[in-house]
Amino acid sequence: MDKLIELASTLVSGACIAVLAAWLTNRSRNRQEQQAEVGALRVQADAMMVAVAELRGAAAANRLLWEGPAERARTFLLTVLAFTGGAARARIAGGTDVQSGLVGFGGAAELLSRERVANKQAAAAVREPLTRAATAAAPLMRCSDTAVATATEQLLTALAGVEDTARLDAALEAFGRAVNAATAPRLPWWRRRRSGLAE
Repeated sequence: MDKLIELASTLVSGACIAVLAAWLTNRSRNRQEQQAEVGALRVQADAMMVAVAELRGAAAANRLLWEGPAERARTFLLTVLAFTGGAARARIAGGTDVQSGLVGFGGAAELLSRERVANKQAAAAVREPLTRAATAAAPLMRCSDTAVATATEQLLTALAGVEDTARLDAALEAFGRAVNAATAPRLPWWRRRRSGLAE
């Protein structure tokens, strides 16, 4: 009988140890998976922030190079000079007033055409950072945390109107808050309960 009790006690203690080991293994695996997800989310969020910064920089450079009042005045002045130079060249060569005007308009049109091509190339330079932002947003929009997915979608929508800096700043701030909340360390249940009681 003693041997039977000893055997039963060994079996019970072995079963308890096996259950405890399985629970600890599962808990450790779950924690590692959670940490890996948090790390991946941080990397994806950083890629999104870099893409947003690149897009803002490209848009600011485009605005500075092509859309400022000084640039418009420069283009106007160069157009007037091209018209005047072409007209003067045609007049010196013995052309009539109409011929010199047509040559002047041709010179101005050629200059404006080159400016337009350069402006389109500069606008196309914004497309690459926008594509990188969309690529960085794709995994974030599939995130299991709905706040991160929603904030990413709103940020991507705001990026389409990159000139509206107030809207973009608000979307960027909401995105940062959502990512911070999703990557914040989770308190154990007993700490959450204790802090709930303290409140």
